[in-house]
Amino acid sequence: MPAPQGLIPILATPFNPDGTLDLPSLRRLTEFCLESGVDGVAVNGNASEAFALTASERRLVLEEVRAVADGAVPVVAGVNAMSTVTAVEQARDSSEQGADVLMVLPPFMVKPTPPQLLDFYGEVANTCSELGSEVMLQDAPGPTGVQFPVDTIVELSRVTAISSVKVEAPPTAEKIDTVAASCATPEFTVLGGNNAQLCLEEYARGATGTMPASEFVDVLRPVLDAWNAGNHLEARRGFASLLPLILLGVQPGLAWSVHKEVLVLRGIIAAATVRAPAKPLSARSRDALTAVLLSLSIPTPVSSR
Repeated sequence: MPAPQGLIPILATPFNPDGTLDLPSLRRLTEFCLESGVDGVAVNGNASEAFALTASERRLVLEEVRAVADGAVPVVAGVNAMSTVTAVEQARDSSEQGADVLMVLPPFMVKPTPPQLLDFYGEVANTCSELGSEVMLQDAPGPTGVQFPVDTIVELSRVTAISSVKVEAPPTAEKIDTVAASCATPEFTVLGGNNAQLCLEEYARGATGTMPASEFVDVLRPVLDAWNAGNHLEARRGFASLLPLILLGVQPGLAWSVHKEVLVLRGIIAAATVRAPAKPLSARSRDALTAVLLSLSIPTPVSSR
């Protein structure tokens, strides 16, 4: 399987108003992303409220998305555990459920040293290699507080089964520049995250993919296509129009509600329910979000929805 790249959204995890999983909405969301021309889909990541999912729910979400994707695109599953042994357990579980790539956060309750990062990812990679899945390093000091030195990424890029890194350490374009120059190959790819808020600068520095939230992939796809075709001015103009929405979706504590409110307004999921400690939007914040969507003329998906 080629190393993951391109537009790979992190799917929201829809809940019913009573807080239970809403699987029909999850299927519609996956279908929406596939119809939008994504290059992969990701579940159980930070934007999926993975912190609020039980182990059985994580398996069920992955199973449903795998069934809808049906091999059309790779499925990425998040691994976010606080120790090597629990990360290996999550990795094995997701691999056995059919995940193609595992997006692995470093443990952060106790911050690992660079040598410990090598050991941690080495053990997870060994498990994935046995089961036929790949590892994506997730360099995300914002939520984890873990610093991921470039030298460590370079060394891990040589490990069998580690095929990519998602760089979310600011300034991301600068770090991607260095990482891409040091270790990006057809076998090892560099992607950006942070809701794609700097994706064009990251692409200009060597990234070959981005992993935003899922609610605007249909309008981000043409922007990335224009950039990849060399139409950089057209891409920048299109991207500039999306920035107000993108920035609303990176607000600490509210990001999950923003993603879901947009998906509700677009008719893709049924409810914007989030689980604590995430917070629902206030009425004024919802009105502001609606105004941004109206100003962008973001379409409601067609078809039977």
